[in-house]
Amino acid sequence: MSAALPGFEFVTAGKVRDLYAPVGRDDLLLLVANDRVSAFDQVLSRPVPGRAALLTGLTRWWFARLPDVPNHLAADAVPVPTEVADRAMLVRRLSMHPVECVVRQVVTGSGYQEYRRVGSISGVPLPEGLQDGDRLPEPIFTPAYKAELGAHDENIPFEEVVDLVGARTAEALRDTSLAIFRTAAAIADERGVLLADTKFEFGDDERGVLTLGDEVLTPDSSRYWDAAAYAEGRRGVSFDKQIIRDWLSAHWDGRGTAPDLPDEVVARTAARYRELVDRITG
Repeated sequence: MSAALPGFEFVTAGKVRDLYAPVGRDDLLLLVANDRVSAFDQVLSRPVPGRAALLTGLTRWWFARLPDVPNHLAADAVPVPTEVADRAMLVRRLSMHPVECVVRQVVTGSGYQEYRRVGSISGVPLPEGLQDGDRLPEPIFTPAYKAELGAHDENIPFEEVVDLVGARTAEALRDTSLAIFRTAAAIADERGVLLADTKFEFGDDERGVLTLGDEVLTPDSSRYWDAAAYAEGRRGVSFDKQIIRDWLSAHWDGRGTAPDLPDEVVARTAARYRELVDRITG
């Protein structure tokens, strides 16, 4: 159950965060992250302690390093309750686009599975013979259509993005996503981390300006791998929730409700989150 916050009205609960609105303000939202974790489009029963504060802090850190990209932070427009300040972001309301803007420089995960089936990802043709974990010469934009809660996002070709949002916006989503990815990947490389892939969400603000929203470049929205291990040929040494994905893949067939995570998996995931944040932010 979501907590009551003085000065704010509860709006809705998402997979891993709750939304509140400041009383008397229809232009702002308070995004309050929690320690719940999702995998394979399911919210799991076991939280990861400290996850919310770590990911919120990392998102703020990345926003500060992308000064040329408008984002939805509203700074100090209204006071944020102290009990959630370390895991909350006060943001401007946006008209969100129904597209997950996924960028990949490594072929892995669901992208690799799609490549194995059809030789492409989101309609982007790729060379034959790629193996799981191969790095591409350049990052590629592989968008997906946002699914409703509990359903799977669907990879779509760029032409469908044009149909959904129009050519000008589609091109802006693609070009902005690739530019952010290149900046973030270079920063991560300097810190010994390979940004394998990530997803962004965008909306338009009240003036129609394309604006970066939601969480950004966190272990929940990205695959981060240890660059030294990758150079040694050990692929997928991950700083994200791949620990959870791997355990679920080995102990669950994907039907029904996901099983409870064991203590060891929860502890290892929390430690990897902390290690990544420490390494990226210094």
